[in-house]
Amino acid sequence: MGKELKSGFVTLVGRPNVGKSTLMNHFVGQKVAITSKKPQTTRNRIRAVYTDREKGQIVFLDTPGIHKARNKLGEYMVNAAERAFHEVDAILWLVEPTSYIGAGERHILEELGKVNVPVILVINKTDTVKKEEILKYIDVYRKEYEFAEIVPLSALRGENTDIMIDLIFKYLPYGPMFYDEDMVTDQPERQLVAEIIREKSLHALNEEVPHGIAVTVESMKTRKGGRITDIEATIICERSSHKGIIIGKGGAMLKKIGSNARFEIEKMLGRQVNLNLWVKVKKDWRDSDFLIKNFGYREDE
Repeated sequence: MGKELKSGFVTLVGRPNVGKSTLMNHFVGQKVAITSKKPQTTRNRIRAVYTDREKGQIVFLDTPGIHKARNKLGEYMVNAAERAFHEVDAILWLVEPTSYIGAGERHILEELGKVNVPVILVINKTDTVKKEEILKYIDVYRKEYEFAEIVPLSALRGENTDIMIDLIFKYLPYGPMFYDEDMVTDQPERQLVAEIIREKSLHALNEEVPHGIAVTVESMKTRKGGRITDIEATIICERSSHKGIIIGKGGAMLKKIGSNARFEIEKMLGRQVNLNLWVKVKKDWRDSDFLIKNFGYREDE
């Protein structure tokens, strides 16, 4: 008999832009969550799966950052995040390295007060501060909550991340694996393609536009012989003026988004991609229940 395996669900929580997706991508060794410096990058609970044949399996649920909701999409995201607290074996709470606990963190502390699973505090971005400062930050947080563990690390540089995995396993129940060992995420390819296009749009566009964009993949067909995949996708924005910005002068911006996205999609699918991008205006889609569902955001996920 081999060693008994442990398997369980772990959720990553934290304010927007604290490095949750970067950490998750680092754990599983490939990109399963898009990253950007802009808020509202992660909208769905992306699951990433980390498998170790000797130890077992960790299924990561990445929640949208918890924040005060301003519209229907915001409400949906916060509900999804808070529900995830109660369905897991452990919680990883990521914070910035600072001794000031702001309103956003206070709100998360309140939510954590209602759960009875172990909470591991992760102080991320330690590469941006002096080593001796970190002890001070640990102390500030330790006074606020009974954490199972406190780990300072840098997700970007991969510093201290290896001990994280061992620590998480410590808190998981014994049991068989939930997924095949070669599975890294349960997101369908179409959704990953849409997310990559959205990420490339966020990177290329200026501040005003990105919040108000969604991406739908209308069709994705692989040609006979399996060497080329044709993808038709639409970038949805909220205003006609945004449409002009996304297309750019002589179509330059849309070309740039398209070629950046195509490069990454080809890497993911392992084959040549022919990508056609369109831009459509749907006013105030973020306040329409129907359109939010239409763009793949489901309450029950």
